[in-house]
Amino acid sequence: MSANETPAGGQPTRPQPPTATYDSAFLKACRREPVPHTPVWFMRQAGRSLPEYRKVREGIPMLESCMHPELVTEITLQPVRRHGVDAAIYFSDIVVPLKAIGIDLDIKPGVGPVVEQPIRTRADLDRLRDLTPEDVAYVTEAIGLLTAELGATPLIGFAGAPFTLASYLVEGGPSRNHEHTKALMYGDPQLWADLLDRLAVITSAFLKVQIEAGASAVQLFDSWVGALAPADYRRSVMPASRKVFEAVAGYGVPRIHFGVGTGELLGLMGEAGADVVGVDWRVPLDEAARRVGPGRALQGNLDPAVLFSTPEAVEARTREVLDAAAGLEGHVFNLGHGVLPTTDPDALTRLVEYVHTQTAR
Repeated sequence: MSANETPAGGQPTRPQPPTATYDSAFLKACRREPVPHTPVWFMRQAGRSLPEYRKVREGIPMLESCMHPELVTEITLQPVRRHGVDAAIYFSDIVVPLKAIGIDLDIKPGVGPVVEQPIRTRADLDRLRDLTPEDVAYVTEAIGLLTAELGATPLIGFAGAPFTLASYLVEGGPSRNHEHTKALMYGDPQLWADLLDRLAVITSAFLKVQIEAGASAVQLFDSWVGALAPADYRRSVMPASRKVFEAVAGYGVPRIHFGVGTGELLGLMGEAGADVVGVDWRVPLDEAARRVGPGRALQGNLDPAVLFSTPEAVEARTREVLDAAAGLEGHVFNLGHGVLPTTDPDALTRLVEYVHTQTAR
């Protein structure tokens, strides 16, 4: 069955997770159910902060490393082994589906994704063809290997949100001000809507591949959407994000939505259809809960830079996060953004242990 098909009756299928996985603290928190302890995982937990990661990635370009199932499996498992986190996140990059459909791009060290020919005209949309499971067969293989190894530990699949993917495509790479992106959004709203709709279809297909292969939850990263005002988000971005969440709703897996600098957008991000809203470190979780409203769990939100301080300071700031989360319907502990590359791995291990100990029920 392809990632865009459903069986008779209209409901998508996926491998049934083991009972131990379904009953894991992470998935229970996402479903806003009682948990034995607050679950912990970290964005970018599999990456440059780990010496074992640097060793296995040596000499292998980033995008190439995402296409080797055995390597992806090893990298994804590394933080689970080292830190004892409550969930693994699939090792990949948000531009992988764009590369898979033939977009000429590369991830340049110290820069990020760079697109050879930016997409800025209606004719350029023709380069964004649909993604098929065959385009990313290595993802299906890697997730099969991972779920066999992870046992009761859930695997999180992920994708880049339409706005953030559009920003890379329109700008041609990372941007501080998103001037080309906003110029297109304001100047040709119909082309912009068509671009985001096309990206929503591609993103949905990529998430479906991961879920059907065995991912227990998915996260939509909208890394750059904090650059927008709420009115622009509602009018020009939310429809595409909602389309992605609705496309995978039938699988019954938790859907997480995360962006950076999105304090003013938290309520709208919840409205887009997420079951869990990720919060960066700028907004306390109790205030974030007020903005998001009832019916959704929250994820976050220790400042990643705190981990460079003393163990006592890390514990104190972590305690503040846990206190702010005390009244939440569901809470997944995470950083307010990704693990910084020079973070001491032992600080992450201690943090997991501290959260587990402090919240054991």
